[in-house]
Amino acid sequence: MSRPVALVVAAPDEGYRGYCLQSIAAAYDVVLVTTEEPSWEVPFIRDCVVVPDLTDQAALSGAGRTLAERYDLAGVVTWSEWHLVQVARLARQLHLPTSAPEVMRACRNKAAARTLFARHGVASAASVSVRTRQEAEAAAERIRYPVVLKPAAHAGAIGVLRADDRDQLTAAYQAAERTAGQDAENTNVLVEEYLDGPEISVECVTHRSNTTVVAVNRKTLSPPPHFEQLAHSVDATDPLLKAVAPAARAALTALGITDGVSHVEMRLVDGRPRLIEVNARLAGDMIGHLVRLATGIDLARAAADIACDRTPDLTPTRSSAAAIRLLYPNTSGTLTHLSYHGTRPTWLDRLHFQCSPSDQLLLPADGGNLYTARIGYLITTGSTGVQARARADQAASDVTAVVGPTSIAA
Repeated sequence: MSRPVALVVAAPDEGYRGYCLQSIAAAYDVVLVTTEEPSWEVPFIRDCVVVPDLTDQAALSGAGRTLAERYDLAGVVTWSEWHLVQVARLARQLHLPTSAPEVMRACRNKAAARTLFARHGVASAASVSVRTRQEAEAAAERIRYPVVLKPAAHAGAIGVLRADDRDQLTAAYQAAERTAGQDAENTNVLVEEYLDGPEISVECVTHRSNTTVVAVNRKTLSPPPHFEQLAHSVDATDPLLKAVAPAARAALTALGITDGVSHVEMRLVDGRPRLIEVNARLAGDMIGHLVRLATGIDLARAAADIACDRTPDLTPTRSSAAAIRLLYPNTSGTLTHLSYHGTRPTWLDRLHFQCSPSDQLLLPADGGNLYTARIGYLITTGSTGVQARARADQAASDVTAVVGPTSIAA
């Protein structure tokens, strides 16, 4: 029997999203719209159309129509934050299942999301949208320091900084404004209340307006003023799951999400969840892979099932834990050597280097971001989150990077 055909819209990213394509291809014939001629994707796809810019709605829609003429498409899915609105519009044009494009736009616009959270009584953070440094200063005075400045429609903590006083606010505003200017959807900057507490994410699956809270991801962030994500861990038996599930569901309801996989970010302030934002797609940083290792639930497959109007299988088949350690150097500079000199125990699930000697590394403190500074990652498993994290630290100590004249542990 022929399998259903799923249209995937995604730029090439084997290191962080290859597992998603592989998972979907295990159940669907995949046709792909991407930005480069396929290479590693070839074993997992049936057909492809290349579009230089996936944010170009006319070009994306034309590619989608071309594939719809060749195949009986069951649905269209993306895991890209940058293309959520365009893919939702494409699904509407092809009469395929989707959350409304307006809903995706609200998720991409953090100011709109804050407004909806407030309207629906979802605990969030005080937030003001500004266009100038003077407006940012006035907003910070009203909210009271410390505050967080961020682009209204970006991702990956790029351009997000904490400011503890007026002097720090100037630099934070400039960084957020510079990043916001790269986004065609919304160039505003947000000044927000700093939520003081541990940061987590809640991985959710919504089908026909019914949300299942699948897992909690505990994050490790860099010290202020940056919010660089350094590590994540998922434990199938995390006691936080029941405590934060109502807040996650309330946030998705407030935004109007009816279908899809969502990555809901929040902080626990005095033990209570306060919403940061909702990403209406599969989480990055291999978090979906961590969820599968810990619970057996395949979020990439669930995203495709929902896009094709099929009920996803969310039955846990495992009860363990997994962690990812994202590898960075201690200083910016030229990478001259990178190696792993430890053993490869069974609990070391993956070790991925994304840089090579001669690459330039620029840390956030020096004006860089996760794309300019990250060396790679490693993933470990364990019976508990504590054990998985300890093993990740152990494996990371066996990674050596040489930047300039100094040898450092990543």
